[in-house]
Amino acid sequence: MARYYFSDSSLAVEDLYVYTRQSLIDALASAQTPEDRAQLFRNLAALRDSSRRSLAVNVDQPIGLSDSELERLINSPDGRLTLNRMVSVPANSQPVLMRLLVVLGPLRPPAPQEGEAEAEQGGASPAGPFSLDAPDDESVSLVYVARDLSTVQKLLEQLQNVVLVLFLAGLLTAGTGAYALAGQALQPLRRVQRAAERIGGQNLTERVPVPRTGDEVESLAMALNAMLGRLEGSFEAQRRFTSDASHELRTPVTAISGHASYLLRRTNPSGQQAESLRIIQRESERLTNLIASLLQLARSDSGALVITREPILAALFLFEITQELAPLAQAQGTALRTEGEDVTFEGDPDRLKQVLINLVSNALKAGAQTITLRSARLADEVRLSVQDDGPGIPADQLERLFDRFYRLEDSRSRDQGGAGLGLSIARGIVDAHGGRIWLESEPGAGTTAHVQLPIGNVPELGEEDVP
Repeated sequence: MARYYFSDSSLAVEDLYVYTRQSLIDALASAQTPEDRAQLFRNLAALRDSSRRSLAVNVDQPIGLSDSELERLINSPDGRLTLNRMVSVPANSQPVLMRLLVVLGPLRPPAPQEGEAEAEQGGASPAGPFSLDAPDDESVSLVYVARDLSTVQKLLEQLQNVVLVLFLAGLLTAGTGAYALAGQALQPLRRVQRAAERIGGQNLTERVPVPRTGDEVESLAMALNAMLGRLEGSFEAQRRFTSDASHELRTPVTAISGHASYLLRRTNPSGQQAESLRIIQRESERLTNLIASLLQLARSDSGALVITREPILAALFLFEITQELAPLAQAQGTALRTEGEDVTFEGDPDRLKQVLINLVSNALKAGAQTITLRSARLADEVRLSVQDDGPGIPADQLERLFDRFYRLEDSRSRDQGGAGLGLSIARGIVDAHGGRIWLESEPGAGTTAHVQLPIGNVPELGEEDVP
C-alpha cells in the first residue's frame, strides 16, 4: 500500500511495539545518566532492527537514525524529522542523495468512508494513505520516506551553469562597455597629453587643445595653456635680454680691444704698461667670443638658428677637421687621426664643424696625447665620435657639462679662454639637426663624445662622385 502512494520513493518502517509516543518521551526524560540513555537507545535499536521493513532500499545498508537524531525526533512537537541522507538503493551501486522524512507515530489505515468498503471488496485501491494521526496511547512506528534528489541536483547544476554563463557574459559585456566608455572619456585627456609632450623650449608658442567637455579635463587644458603662456613670456624676456645685452656689449668691447691694439702699435709703453695692454686685449677677445656665443645661444633658443642642409661625406668631413686643427695639435704634441665608415648624411657642414672642433678643443685642453675621430653607420643614423686618452670626467658631472657656464675646472678653463658655453652651443646645433649628443667617460681612461644624427634624404654616392 505504501509503495502505491510513494512509487518514486524508498520506504522503510520500524515498529517500536511496546512504546507509545508519550512513553518514549517519558523514558527519554527519565534517563538521566549517560548509561541509562545508552541502554534506552540500545533497546530501541534492537526493536527497530527486528521489525524493519523496507521497499527500494538495499537490505545490507538500511535507512537508520543515529541516537542524537532519534532524540530530536522524539522531542519534536509534531514527531517529524527532515534530513538529507545518502541512501543505498538496489538500482545503483553507489548511495544516492535523498531527502528523508521520518515520522514517529501510530501507523494504521484510515476509517473507510461511505462506499469505500465496497470498493475494497471489489479489489480497488484505497482512497487515501495510511494515517499517522492517532491517539497517543497506541504503539508507534518509525516511517521513513526518502525522495531521490538527483533530479533536483541536476536541475540545480544546470541552473548553476546557466547563472555562471550569464555572469561571465555579463562580466565580459560590462568590462567591454566600461573599457570603451573609459577610452572615450579619456580620449580628450590623451590629446592634451600628446600635445603637452610635443611642447619644449623651442616651440613654446604652441598650445594644448582645449576639449569642450565642461569637466576637469577642460579646466586642466586651460590651466596648462595659461602656464605655457607664462613660461613663454619668461623665456622670451630672457632671450631678449641675452640678445640685447650681447648686441649692446659688442661695440664697447670692440672699442676697448681696438684702443688696446692701437696703444701697443703706435705708442712706446713701458714693460708693465705693455703687459697690461696685452691682458686688456686678450680679455677683450675672450669677451668678444663670449658675446658671440651668447648671441648664438639666443638665436638657438628662439628657433632662429638657420640650418643649411647638404650632403656630407663623414670620412672626408672628419679628415678636413683634423687638417684644420693639426697645427694646434702639433704645438701641443697631440696626435690626431680619423677612422671608420665613409657614410653620406645630410647636415649643415659649417655648424657641425663647429660642434666637432669644440669637442676636439675640449680634448686638447684636457691634455690628451691621442685624439681619434670616428664615423659609423647605425641603421638610418650616423654616429660621429671624438675619443681621447685624457684624464677622464667623473660620471656625476658628465651631463652637467652641457649646462651653460658650467666648467669642470674653473681656473684652468678660464686661463684657456673657456666660458662654459661650448657644449651648450653644440647641443643646440645637434638638436636643430634632430640628433643627440652625449659623453662617455671614466676617470683615468679618457673621454668619448658621441654625436648621432639622422642620415636624411641623401642618395648614396658612388666612387665616381667622390672628389
